[in-house]
Amino acid sequence: MNIIIIGTAYPYRGGLAAFNERLAGQLQQEGHQVEMYTFTLQYPGFLFPGKTQFTDDPAPKKLTITRRINSCNPFNWVSAGLEIAKKSPDIVIFAYWMSFMAPCFGTLARTIKCRSKACCLGLIHNMIPHETNILDKLFPGYFVNAMDGFVSLSESVVKDINTFDKHNKPKRWAPHPIYDHYGELISKEEARRKLGLDVNGKYVLFFGFIRDYKGLDLLLDAFGDLRLQDSGVRLIAAGEFYGDPQPYLDRIRSLDISDIVVLHNDYIADSEVNLYFRACDIVAQPYKTATQSGVTQVAFHFEKPMLVTRVGGLPEIVPDGKVGYVVEPNAQSIADALVRFYAENREEEFTQGVRQEKSKYSWNRMTQAISEVFASCNQSSKTK
Repeated sequence: MNIIIIGTAYPYRGGLAAFNERLAGQLQQEGHQVEMYTFTLQYPGFLFPGKTQFTDDPAPKKLTITRRINSCNPFNWVSAGLEIAKKSPDIVIFAYWMSFMAPCFGTLARTIKCRSKACCLGLIHNMIPHETNILDKLFPGYFVNAMDGFVSLSESVVKDINTFDKHNKPKRWAPHPIYDHYGELISKEEARRKLGLDVNGKYVLFFGFIRDYKGLDLLLDAFGDLRLQDSGVRLIAAGEFYGDPQPYLDRIRSLDISDIVVLHNDYIADSEVNLYFRACDIVAQPYKTATQSGVTQVAFHFEKPMLVTRVGGLPEIVPDGKVGYVVEPNAQSIADALVRFYAENREEEFTQGVRQEKSKYSWNRMTQAISEVFASCNQSSKTK
């Protein structure tokens, strides 16, 4: 088929770009013609809390990526939609993650469908963002009504889509596939040496952009527990602050844990991701809210045990007691689990569990879900 993916891609950085590019590669491997349309302007700089929206990494190989879409210009939405329609796509996939994009994506889809027979599918990372605002009530319905069907990355997101979909359009969910393009599984010792860490130390990893909903404050409070401090466990917080870092720095100082917290707070380049995951003993995701998480799927690829909180879709993909722990989103529960992890020497046991579970998260499950929704949309159009 002729498939076009609309969403974040190179030269933009981050997990969404990585997801869309990996999906495009998988669809190409399966024999489809794929082109990606990304932004000339993703969103205004004042709405972006990080240092830069762009990556210094080289462009992905063998992918056709066109920078064409201005998220703030309605005239652009129509002209880009007409351009895409001329390419006669079978499927146009809209990689949706925030309400700000709903007017742009909704208008693009309507324009494309006016001039082509394309099936417009919403690939929904988050229907309702972690940090909500008034746009989340006003805009999503416009986008949802323009789609012919949906694929989400967790069952909880399907429920969120249903709050806006009044026509019972086709929906499937497939778990977030494994990010398997971040380098090789080097040894723990080699990774630690390259990062300048104690080769024989004990390390917990918090990875990714630091935002309030991700709960780094809860994890820092957990490290105030004397049991962790006395056992020599250290925390690596690797990722850029999306917001004011001062509250976290103040917390580290007030808890007197600066000597056991390693802060690497620049954006982590793709070429360095494997170092952080292979260097740690366990990956902690103390999220306060969640749908799913790309960090979990990176941890699966690098075969690392995980600690996640009982929020959103995280418990769906991290079996408690097999690949790690599912705990309540509070500092005491997090500390208790980490203490047990080291006291009971669970790393090897959980690592074996990760190896068994990771096969569930292949990219062809995602493309299969897309194919099933496409087939349902075609069937629906024939019966009208």
